[in-house]
Amino acid sequence: MSSDKIEIKANAKINLTLDILGTRDDGYHEVAMVMQEVSLHDNLYMEKTAGGIELEIPGSDLPADKTNLCYRAAALIMEECGLNAGVKITLDKHIPIAAGLAGGSSDAAAVLKGMNQLYGLNLSEEKLCELGARLGSDIPFCIMGGTMLSTGRGEILERLPDFPEVDIVLAKPKVGVSTAWAYKTYDAGYTGPHPDNKAMIKAIEQGDILSASKLLCNVLESVTIDKYAIIDRYKKEMLDKGALASMMSGSGPTVFGIAPDESVAEKMATAIKNIDNEAAVFTAKTVGRNRG
Repeated sequence: MSSDKIEIKANAKINLTLDILGTRDDGYHEVAMVMQEVSLHDNLYMEKTAGGIELEIPGSDLPADKTNLCYRAAALIMEECGLNAGVKITLDKHIPIAAGLAGGSSDAAAVLKGMNQLYGLNLSEEKLCELGARLGSDIPFCIMGGTMLSTGRGEILERLPDFPEVDIVLAKPKVGVSTAWAYKTYDAGYTGPHPDNKAMIKAIEQGDILSASKLLCNVLESVTIDKYAIIDRYKKEMLDKGALASMMSGSGPTVFGIAPDESVAEKMATAIKNIDNEAAVFTAKTVGRNRG
């Protein structure tokens, strides 16, 4: 079933773990990470048109041209399915850019799902993920959502039980981190701790938030913190205000904290704003596949 207009949410993601196992022959890194969907989201409004792709991103400096992942996702699905019609996409951005939250990947995933719905293409989730993987390693996760173990270059996904719904705080300092730089610096010699993904998966299976919180681990954290001390300051501030745990997501610079309840989350968010009035701070919740 299709309609002429749809609205679709594109949720952000955080890493509960991030491990790098080495470099691959194709130039990518071999990773093993537990990824989690969260409720912070962009909104996409999609509308059928007679032809072509029109992309608008009000109030954002993002390019709205053929280099944008949303545009590329629409073009890919139109080419793959032989669609002669077009689409107008209006992207309402809320997820910070270059933040380690997969905002661009999530938007592209939403376009793939939206085109499938808008034009009644009946493509399977597996096919959408295959298309998404051509555009970016995080896109298949953003299509499937929930809680997943991600391996390979990030495109091999194993469904895990939903992480329990918890309140989280997301805080991005006003610095940009290049993912390529973070991985290159890591390659130069990392000697810190690695995540115990098996233990993390067991904690998730048991719905044990406290154990899972103690197992948060991201090998890129020390690399990025070494250059941007503000990340460590955010972490300490969240822990001081009652976070069960706090960690950097992806290659950063966004820091998230897991809160025992909503009131503690609000205190954590306020504390970050007080130490850095340029921080982009959000409260959100973990999202489960079966909770929507």
